[in-house]
Amino acid sequence: MNNAMTSDPFFREYTSQDAIRKYSKATAGYGISYLLEHDYKRVYLEALRSLPEDVHRRGVRILEFGCGAGMNLVHLISILKREGIKVQSAIGTDFSPVLIDAARNEASSYLSKADQNRVELYVGKNETLIDDLSKSLGKSRNELLGSFDFILGVNTFRYCHRASAEYDCAKHVYDLLIPGGISVMIDMNDRFLFFRSSWKEGISKQKEKGGDSYIPSLDEYATPFAKAGFQTLRRGYFCWIPHSAGPFMCGILGVLSPLLNVVANSRAMRSLVVGKKPRKNP
Repeated sequence: MNNAMTSDPFFREYTSQDAIRKYSKATAGYGISYLLEHDYKRVYLEALRSLPEDVHRRGVRILEFGCGAGMNLVHLISILKREGIKVQSAIGTDFSPVLIDAARNEASSYLSKADQNRVELYVGKNETLIDDLSKSLGKSRNELLGSFDFILGVNTFRYCHRASAEYDCAKHVYDLLIPGGISVMIDMNDRFLFFRSSWKEGISKQKEKGGDSYIPSLDEYATPFAKAGFQTLRRGYFCWIPHSAGPFMCGILGVLSPLLNVVANSRAMRSLVVGKKPRKNP
């Protein structure tokens, strides 16, 4: 492992024990579990309904980039099983080897043996996704093209913007999807002013392009996917529940969310971009 990588602040942050606790189901807190079972679940199921019928018949092939400790991917597999949606395979990638190890533990702890056999987890960067997958899977780039039906990235795409590699990641996602495949991107909304980084370092840092705390606008999230060739199915704001919320706050905000979506939608916590790869290139 080179010195540049180990000295990188994001690498140090996401290879720490705090990161494992923050992104693992047993220790992440009630709020994120609530979101996975409610707000995020609704987004995923709506997006999956847009997939071609033949995909559902043979089983969905899923990729999550920036999967962290695997909590989102593992929960999604459980949701789809309950919904009767067949999963053929599910792959998760993250640049942090520590979090990938934690993700493997997450899968073995919460999935049946049969479901575990459908899940693979590898170290890989968002901006070099195809090359890293090619190396991990022992397949050529050409073999990987068009090999996934549903690709998602949750709270990870902003880091591509900070590295000025947002188009690279979006193009990798586009190339990896089948024609008719679906991409879901969920990340922080720059118009929600109460993220910890805003208080800690000031709003100006959050708005400073290329900075360590930079949060893109919805347009900035959506543009790389449109440029890569995606048809936009949905873009907007959603989610009023913090990952750290307890049962009481989740209950209150869950009831208030429909009203907040009407009166203050642009101030919700998350930005959402759902795209579809056209069946035929324009």
